[in-house]
Amino acid sequence: MDVYGLIGNPVGHSLSPPMHEAGYEALGIDARYVTFEPDPDGAARAVEGAAALGVAGLNVTIPFKRDVLAAVDPDPLAERIGAVNTIVFPDEEGGSDAGDGNGPDAPRGYNTDAAGVTRSFERHGVPLDGSDAVVVGAGGAGRAAAFALADAGATVHVANRTRERAVDLAAEVSGATGGGLDGLDGRVPAADVLVNATSVGMEEDATPVPADLLHADLAVLDAVYAPTETRLLRDAAAAGATTIGGAWMLLFQGVEAFERWTGEEAPVEEMNAALRDRLE
Repeated sequence: MDVYGLIGNPVGHSLSPPMHEAGYEALGIDARYVTFEPDPDGAARAVEGAAALGVAGLNVTIPFKRDVLAAVDPDPLAERIGAVNTIVFPDEEGGSDAGDGNGPDAPRGYNTDAAGVTRSFERHGVPLDGSDAVVVGAGGAGRAAAFALADAGATVHVANRTRERAVDLAAEVSGATGGGLDGLDGRVPAADVLVNATSVGMEEDATPVPADLLHADLAVLDAVYAPTETRLLRDAAAAGATTIGGAWMLLFQGVEAFERWTGEEAPVEEMNAALRDRLE
C-alpha cells in the first residue's frame, strides 16, 4: 500500500484526505492519504522523515510552502513562484536521501496551485491566451495565479493593499504590472479575467472588488472556497459574469498532485463529488 500525505500546521480542517482517497478508490489504487502536523520550524525534518518512512508523496500547506524549498529540488515553476505544495519522492532504487537538501537525490518539488488556477478556467471554458487578467493579492496564492496566468498567455496586472508588494511581484512576472487596490477601477472594467487571491470573503461578507466594476464579459475566480459562494461571486453573477468558486482551484491543484504521484489520469468527477460532500 502506498501512503501519501499532507504536512501543515494546522491540518485538521483539510479536505484533501477524502478528495484523494476518492480518487484511489475510483481507480482501484491501494493507497491512503494521511495528515501530518509538524512543529512550525519542522518542515525540513518532516520531509526527511517522510522519505525515511517510504511515503510516496506529500502535499504541503501553510505555513510550510516556502520552508520546504530547502529540502527539495524545485521545478522551474515552483522556483519562480517561491513555494512548493507538492513533493514527489524518488523511487527507492534511486537512492532518495531528503537529507541531502537540494542535491541530486532530493525529492522533487512542484507548485500545483498554478495548475489549480489554469485548469479551473479551462473547466469553465474560459480562454486565457491573449486575455487581460487582474490578480488581487500578492501573497502565496497571488504569486501562483500571476505566474500561471502569464504562462498561459494572459497580460497580468497585480493589485494589492500594499502597493509595493504588487509592484515587486509584477517585476518578476513576464509583462505584468502592479499597483494598489485604488487602481482597480481603471483595470477591472476592461479585464477578461479576475482572480481574488486574498482571504477577503472568508470570515465576513465582504469583497475586495467593488460590485460596480464587474461586468458580463468577465470571468471571476475566487480562491476562497468556504463559503462556496462569496460576496464577490454573488456580485459577479449579478453582473452576468462567469463565476468560478475556490473549490475548483482546490480540486484541480489536488488533481495535478494526484497525477504526478500516480502517473494516472485523475478521476476528476469522483474527486470533485467527495470534495463537495465535505463543503456542503
